[in-house]
Amino acid sequence: MRKRGVFITLEGTDGVGKTTQTHLLCRWLKDRGHDVVQTREPGGGAAAHVAERIREILLDPVARMAGMTELFLYEAARAEHVEKVIRPALEAGKTVVCDRYIDSTTAYQGQARSLPMKAINTLNAIATQGIKPDLTILLNLPARVGLQKALARAGN
Repeated sequence: MRKRGVFITLEGTDGVGKTTQTHLLCRWLKDRGHDVVQTREPGGGAAAHVAERIREILLDPVARMAGMTELFLYEAARAEHVEKVIRPALEAGKTVVCDRYIDSTTAYQGQARSLPMKAINTLNAIATQGIKPDLTILLNLPARVGLQKALARAGN
């Protein structure tokens, strides 16, 4: 029986450098002989086509949606991502490094959108099939710096 892989997530505010750090961590792990799957939420790449389509809707600046609608879309994308990318990679003994996961939903939909935490926790449990990270790396920086980076990225 093959040993389950390792699941690492990176979390943090917008502009903190999660994507950059995800790339660097994956390269570091690969250089040390790990079989690594790099992924992100929402989405998951070509293997999770449906999740990527949902990502397009979620990131569409014109699509103004109710908070609960947004939550269901994030959870639908996550369910597809877990089913098509994360779970198979872990079962194959690979190291999965994911840019965002359930902590982002807790922060953005639970705290920022003030949606019921009980609903978020229930939907997370269903969408993740009980798969939790072995390690979550929380990246942080001063709010002023993060806002400046986010505005610069948006072209403002």
